[in-house]
Amino acid sequence: MSAVRLAVFDCDGTLVDGQADVCWAMDRAFARAGLSAPDMQAVRRIVGLSLPVAVRSLAPNLPEDQARAVTEFYRSSFRARREEGLLDEPLYDGIAELLGSLRDAGWSLAVATGKSDRGLAACLACHGIADMFVSLQTADRHPSKPHPAMLEAALYEAGAAPREAVMIGDTSFDMLMARSAGVRAVGVAWGYHAPAELLASGAISVAETSAALGKALEETLG
Repeated sequence: MSAVRLAVFDCDGTLVDGQADVCWAMDRAFARAGLSAPDMQAVRRIVGLSLPVAVRSLAPNLPEDQARAVTEFYRSSFRARREEGLLDEPLYDGIAELLGSLRDAGWSLAVATGKSDRGLAACLACHGIADMFVSLQTADRHPSKPHPAMLEAALYEAGAAPREAVMIGDTSFDMLMARSAGVRAVGVAWGYHAPAELLASGAISVAETSAALGKALEETLG
């Protein structure tokens, strides 16, 4: 029996570029709660965290009821934007081709993301790639990254040991999650945290392009 090779991808900042919608929804959520707009650079840096944790990171001194209100306003604003057909979460260049080539080469694929179940399902369906993944782990059922629960669940569902898996992500949260789960991690340079941060958080390498990412994965679990 051949060994399992599992590639677990983050979504926002790794598979798709959704920063414009994230920033818009967060700005709107704070405004609806009667609060000053958060710094957009700070918003980009918390992409990947579960929403309540992200809100608390942006406004650590908010009373709990206001933090809950911002969280719900964000969810409703994002959902309305999707339902109106205004959401724009394009795949990064070469990602569709990379996923197809990995699957054809016998890799198992999974996602571990701070998105909700609904948000992830809609995103993957929009790009016609939902059926490529054997495991989809979201913030609805797990603690926020960098807690390893999402990654551990993906390993279990894929039937893979930590040594048979690679976590691919664009933030230090992804790298730290992988380290906590005993999984090797490869960073991508096109997301929200700088390559130096990814390496400092445990990435064994950082890919500049999707083609380079494919090579890095083969080298890691070839």
